[in-house]
Amino acid sequence: MSTGTALVTEQGVLDGLLASLTQTAGSLVSTQPKWLTTLRAQALERVGALTLPSTHDEAWRFTPLAAFARQSFHPLRTPTALLPGDIKHLHIEEATTRLVFVDGVHAPQLSSLKPDAGLAVGTLASMLARQASSIEPHLGQHLAFHDALFAALNTAFLQDAAVLVVPRETTLAAPVHVLFISTQPDVASHPRLLLVAGAGSKATLIEDYVALHPGTYFTNAVAEVALGANAQVSHVRIQRESQQAFHMASCAVSLGAASRYHSASITLGGQISRLDLKVLQSADAAECALDGLALIGGQQLADTHTFIDHAKPHGVSRQLHKCIVGGAAHAVFNGQVMVRPGAQKTDSAQSSRNLLLSDKAQVDTQPQLEIFADDVKCTHGATVGQLDSDEVFYLQSRGLSEAVARNLLTYAFGAEVINRISVASLRRQLEQTVLEQTTGQP
Repeated sequence: MSTGTALVTEQGVLDGLLASLTQTAGSLVSTQPKWLTTLRAQALERVGALTLPSTHDEAWRFTPLAAFARQSFHPLRTPTALLPGDIKHLHIEEATTRLVFVDGVHAPQLSSLKPDAGLAVGTLASMLARQASSIEPHLGQHLAFHDALFAALNTAFLQDAAVLVVPRETTLAAPVHVLFISTQPDVASHPRLLLVAGAGSKATLIEDYVALHPGTYFTNAVAEVALGANAQVSHVRIQRESQQAFHMASCAVSLGAASRYHSASITLGGQISRLDLKVLQSADAAECALDGLALIGGQQLADTHTFIDHAKPHGVSRQLHKCIVGGAAHAVFNGQVMVRPGAQKTDSAQSSRNLLLSDKAQVDTQPQLEIFADDVKCTHGATVGQLDSDEVFYLQSRGLSEAVARNLLTYAFGAEVINRISVASLRRQLEQTVLEQTTGQP
């Protein structure tokens, strides 16, 4: 097949999505403010100019999208009538505020928007009516989509987003749970989330992607998180989609002076999944901690790209990313840390640790440091291997079978990341999931 023919074939999935977007564009323009329609128009222009990433692109060289390109997806046509009892098992015990989207569409009958210390939360349409001045400076301003096809596609479809605005000097008593549920095969949804944390505020956000069916579908998610000076945000991201799903996601975080951001990203589902996480230290003395865990098997491919941008002095970053890979699955991790000129006294440490459970499992890991300042402390390291035979033997000497010993060590490897999640009931859920999946790995 010629290169030109290949590009036409791979663009087919995008042509279908763009056709459906064109059909709805008119109604959206009439109901959205001018700055938002302009943003969407700019994104649509980029989608028309960009092509589907391929393994010839450096950032996608380990993540072929041929299986995705062969699919045909459409926007939601007939909503699924879910009842609150249908998703009770997905509730987070501590979360009194819950915003639910089903196949990309807000489901008010499933949501629970209880007031919490002045928190403003709702869909984009409802929030524009009362928080437009807080939204316009941030929506679409932290995530660059000029050269990012999936982010541009999400922005072009921007309509039913989740928006949270935490007032300055406000501490939320409970985590906020934003739940994105897939119920139908062949549907493309474009979840969008914006969190604006005012100066001195404290908040915990749970961004959760789940499926109630085993089919093939496409989730194209974007999140933007902006922290004011001295704000503190804990952001838990859980991707537990169908094993046949395609999940593309981008998250952009902007850190104000002396702010603190902790992210825990858990990847469990998806036939092909990708997360691009970018954190910008835009003011002095900001801190971030990025934890990640990918637990995959079968034929799954999970790709995580992170970029920590130290643009100002006295920044601190810590990153721990772990992959547990079984079957013939393939995990990819690329972690880039940049220390820009003038960002003196930066303190950064990054660790990529990977566990292979079978001979066919594969991990490609690439920690990167780019340092353009001379008074910094930066370290990074990566390991790829199987379970330590001495540790397995030790547990066997204590009466455990080899299988149980291996399962226990695998569980402990993943639990290190999960134990850093502050929400107790969610931590227990994920611990049980990891235990079950590690037990079931070949």
